[in-house]
Amino acid sequence: MNITILDDYANAVRGLPCFSSLAGHDVTVWNDYVRDQGVLAERLRDTDILVLLRERTAIRAPLIERLPRLKMISQRNVYPHIDVEACTRRGIIVATTTPPESAFHAASELTWGLIIAAMRRIPQEMAALKGGRWQSSAGRDLRGGTLGIFGYGRIGAMLAGYGKAFGMHVLAWGREGSAERARADGLAFAAGREALFEQSDVLAVTVRLDPGSAGIVTGKDLSRMKPTSLFVNTSRAALIERGALAAALKAGRPGMAAVDVFDDEPVLDARDPLLALDSVVCTPHLGYVTLANLNSYYTYAFDQITAYLAGAPTNVVNPEALKNARH
Repeated sequence: MNITILDDYANAVRGLPCFSSLAGHDVTVWNDYVRDQGVLAERLRDTDILVLLRERTAIRAPLIERLPRLKMISQRNVYPHIDVEACTRRGIIVATTTPPESAFHAASELTWGLIIAAMRRIPQEMAALKGGRWQSSAGRDLRGGTLGIFGYGRIGAMLAGYGKAFGMHVLAWGREGSAERARADGLAFAAGREALFEQSDVLAVTVRLDPGSAGIVTGKDLSRMKPTSLFVNTSRAALIERGALAAALKAGRPGMAAVDVFDDEPVLDARDPLLALDSVVCTPHLGYVTLANLNSYYTYAFDQITAYLAGAPTNVVNPEALKNARH
């Protein structure tokens, strides 16, 4: 089988333990990202099985119609980027799953790393040191400050634990479920969203993106923050009103930001306005990008391929495609 793996930006998949399960197949791995449908069609022309990494590359009907050999798409996680109906019409099986044991700790650890880096200005001081300057700024303490958590789920709970270990007061806020979980864990729950933004020295958004949460953080919310505070988003950029964070930072409230997510990803050629601000620490959506986590992602995708080739496909989201599946 000709198997193509897209969007292996970190050039990691061939070194993962699970990659050996594809032995005997003709595997092509692409480490870059392209939007051009013509280029994608050419790259995937001879592909029998396509492996995707999360929601990186959109696979829509116009592209699917140009892939006569494609039999299966395998991945892990949600699939808004795949035109499942078009795949079903063409007899292309889509296999994906979102297991409950997702590695939330990876995103939590990255979030805490960004908080420390931003508060102590580590990237800026590294750049200054390499430029020949010594101690060009003073950082801010975490101990004694207030860590605000907007949306208290599994990642929020982990951040609360880190915050307490660093001597911070933890203040949570969110929907009713967040309130119940936070109080059960013995945390203070903010009187309202206004209080959360006004009182937090560090405010981390850990809300799941859905139609009801898009744009949930507004420019007005951000303007309530202290000029010394840090706003952190490692969830999804669409949770923030588009353009609001850059505008708020330029206005001085909040004073800093740390982000792992952007409105248009991947960000190439440093085109996002947040990258131009010295008050922002940015990373390229690394929350889930650890070797262990990637191995878990690809293990699911490759196991689905093995099951399909054995004649017993698993995690098929469009079982109607099995009736006219390509062979």
